[in-house]
Order: sequence, then structure tokens, then C-alpha cells
Amino acid sequence: MKKMLWLLLFLAAGIGGFWFLQGKKNDVLVVDTTAVRRGNLVKAVSSTGTLEAVNTVNVGAQVSGTLNVIYVDYNSVVKKGDLLAEIDPSLLRAKVEQARANVLAARAKVQEAQADVRNAKKTRDRDKELFGRNLIAESELDSSQRDYETSLAQVNSARASLAQAEAAFQYEETNLGYTKITSPINGVITDRAVDEGQTVNSSQTAPDLFTIAEDLTKMQVATEVDEADIGQVKPGQVVEFTVDAYPELAFEGKVDEIRLAPNTSDNVVSYTVIVQVGNPELKLMPGMTANVSIISDKREGVLKVASSALRFSPSPETMNLPENSGVAEGSPAPGKGGGKARSDNAGSVSGKATLWTYEDSELRPIAVALGISDGMYTEISGELREGMEVVTAITGGGESGKGGAFFGFGRRR
Repeated sequence: MKKMLWLLLFLAAGIGGFWFLQGKKNDVLVVDTTAVRRGNLVKAVSSTGTLEAVNTVNVGAQVSGTLNVIYVDYNSVVKKGDLLAEIDPSLLRAKVEQARANVLAARAKVQEAQADVRNAKKTRDRDKELFGRNLIAESELDSSQRDYETSLAQVNSARASLAQAEAAFQYEETNLGYTKITSPINGVITDRAVDEGQTVNSSQTAPDLFTIAEDLTKMQVATEVDEADIGQVKPGQVVEFTVDAYPELAFEGKVDEIRLAPNTSDNVVSYTVIVQVGNPELKLMPGMTANVSIISDKREGVLKVASSALRFSPSPETMNLPENSGVAEGSPAPGKGGGKARSDNAGSVSGKATLWTYEDSELRPIAVALGISDGMYTEISGELREGMEVVTAITGGGESGKGGAFFGFGRRR
């Protein structure tokens, strides 16, 4: 019986001690801090875009027919004037011969009309002489004059028909020349849409046969920038981007153009920004997706602090912390500071904010001026020094509803 009594007393003492220690632990407030650092900051606008050749030309067929020969293939390097393909010229050559025959016939009509003019002129002159001798009536002279003027008009008509026939001949000759499809620029064949023996029809629109990209050592990225960020983008700014094909490489370019035409999709307005890119090693290819960072501002050797410290604002209960508060050093991710961090900063105004230090069991404010931010860190200036610890969050104090329990003391890194 005595053993049972001692066992109950021992268990009661253990349970009481556990709850006593647990209550002590719940009273502990933990202050998370981060250090003010000196370093570089880059403010950038992020977006995605597509790599394109600076100048791309679609080569089509201006006449209909069957493709007899194709001289180029994908990735063929061509120069301006190089022969790309030939369309069967048989039908067009026959049309040229027909037009040439029409020209010869029209010339003969002109010569015939000119002969009629000469004959009508002789008749008119003879009738004029006879009328002067009163040997013929005036009506006969008038008739010969009319025949002469009519023959002159027929000459003009024949000459007009000759001009039409010559124009038709030139048209058919030009079309015959279009059976030889040549390159309009120096470049590389990036696409071929036809094969030998295929019939092309240009009755309505010129079908695209080849796509030629000019000088792939110079390319551009067309990227869409949201209207909220477009004000930070200016021509000449440096751009850094990566492509999935070379994730370990960073490529550079410069903003060349900001197109004014808005693009609206699902009520989101964006603007196209053209970035000029050098491609001397030809690693970049048309159509690649580029992950773009347009650097709008850059600072070197400035004081910076984790942005979570600027979002911290103490509650009234934590303005005077107990002496047994634990201090934990670290850099919680923005927005994850703890129960005492708020989404806004007390005393925060445009370009200004308040940081808090923890010294002698007290929170003390420091007014700072804000500079640029990369999201994780923000540039600051004021009565600060490199290495100074500032508060990012306060956790603990479970009995008073201030947060969760803290098990143990020391610094968290």
C-alpha cells in the first residue's frame, strides 16, 4: 500500500513539473533578426519572349505551275539572287510566243494603215487639183478628204493595238522569268513548304514556298511587358535572359523598341518590347523561349536588408519584451516572419520606413529611407551600419495568445 502511495505521489510530481516547465516555455518570446548587409542590388522587370530573326522574308511564287526543281533545303545558306527553285516554264513559254506573234501582227496592221494613209492622201490631192479646174464636184473633194482623215485615225488605232500587243508580250516574258525563283536577300533557309513535283497556284495570293532569315548572328527577342511595369522600361536598357537549351548560360541584349500598340488578353494589357541580341556563336535559334530580365536600375555597394524586416511592425504587447526573451538570428522569407509581423510597416511612407532593433530587452525604431528593391532585399539608408541586426518577426508567448511555443533557446541560422 505504501509503495502504491509513493508511486502516485511520484507521478503527480512528474506531471506537475512537466506542466510547470511547459508553461515557462510558453512564456518565452523569440525575436527573429536579420543583419544589414552591404552589396549590389538589381531592380529588374521579368517577362518571357520569343527569339526571332531581325529580318525574315517569305518567298512565294508569282506564277502558277509545277515545281520542276528545288535547289535548296532547310538550313541552306543563300545569297541575294541565288536560284532557289524552278517552275515548269512550258505553258508560259507558249504564251510568250503567242504574245510575240500578236506583236508582229499588230506591226503589220500599222504598216497597212500607213499605206492606206498614203493612198488616201494621193486621192485627196488629185481631187483637190481637179476641183480647182472645175472638173469635179465639191462633194467628191469632201469625200476624198474624209477618207484621208479616216485613214490617219486607223494608223493611230493600229499603233495603239501595237502598244497593247507589246505590253502583253512584256507581261508574258516577265511571267516566264518568274518561273525561276531567286533569293531576295542574303540569309539562311529556315523553312521549306513545298517539294519537287508539287503544283503551286498563285491565282489569288502568292503561296509561301521558303522562309529566309537574314543574318542569324543578329537576333531579337519580342517580349510582352505588363502595363504596370512598362513605365520602368526604356530604350537602351541592358537585358539579361536565359533559354532552356542553355540553362547555365546568361545572354545579354539591349532594349531597342517599345511598341505603342497595346495587346489585350483576358483584360490584361501588355506592350511588346523588342530586345536586340548578338548571336555570334549561333547558339540561339528562332522560336526559342527567352526568360527575360530587363534591368531598370542597378546599385553597387549599398546597404540592404531583407524586405521582411520592412514589413515587420510590433504589436503593443511586444513593445517591452521580458528579459528572458530568446533571440534567433535568421532571414525568414518575405511574408513568413511570424505572428508579430504585419503586412505594412508602421511609420512607412513613400520612400521611408521604420526598422526595429532589439537591445536590452526593448524594441527600438530606426527611421530609414528606401531605395530600389529586387523583391528579396531593399536598399536602405539612415543611421545604420553594416552588420546591424534588425527584427523580422517575434514568435512565442503561447499563454497570452501571442503565438506558438518555443522549445529551447539560442540562435537559429
